[in-house]
Amino acid sequence: MTLFKNKYRIESIRLQTWDYSSRGYYFITICVKNRIHALGYVNNGKMILSKQGQIVQEQWNDLINHYNNIELDAFVVMPNHVHGIIIVTSVGAIHVGAIPVVGAIHELPLRRQQPTPIHIIRRKMLIPKIIGRFKMQSSKKINDCQNTNGQPFWQSRYYDHIIRNENSLYKIQRYINNNPLKWECDRNNDTNLSAN
Repeated sequence: MTLFKNKYRIESIRLQTWDYSSRGYYFITICVKNRIHALGYVNNGKMILSKQGQIVQEQWNDLINHYNNIELDAFVVMPNHVHGIIIVTSVGAIHVGAIPVVGAIHELPLRRQQPTPIHIIRRKMLIPKIIGRFKMQSSKKINDCQNTNGQPFWQSRYYDHIIRNENSLYKIQRYINNNPLKWECDRNNDTNLSAN
């Protein structure tokens, strides 16, 4: 942990050398704040979604309507977390409906300039932007539904894994698809903590 404005902050767990806007497959896990079982329950190996779980499913599916250079692969809502795979299909994915700023004709510099470090950092942030949008929109709709406006619903961080080959992709897809079947043994199932 480091100090920022005299407060401790936790360093980012993102891979610092990776461009999170580059083409590829990204495995994402996001947990509900305090790992509360708010998204539904597992019954006989099948996930039964609560109203909040339905909102989460809808908001995940809606991501492709806002980012035109992504596809969604395997995804599952669990009682207190979600797993999903986001595919970035081309470099420099653009937010649908956003006004282009960098490189727009009306904003071309008079002479060619080298990108500043902040521009380089911003280009590397597509996956964090997507996750931020997903968390913000789903939280807003869940809070509206529960009449708990402004309350955080998700943990502030999320886990990501860059999928680097087909074998890894198939294993992760299988893991996601079988997650409800293995809920009894899942490390995110806090009912298992008391049994150990």
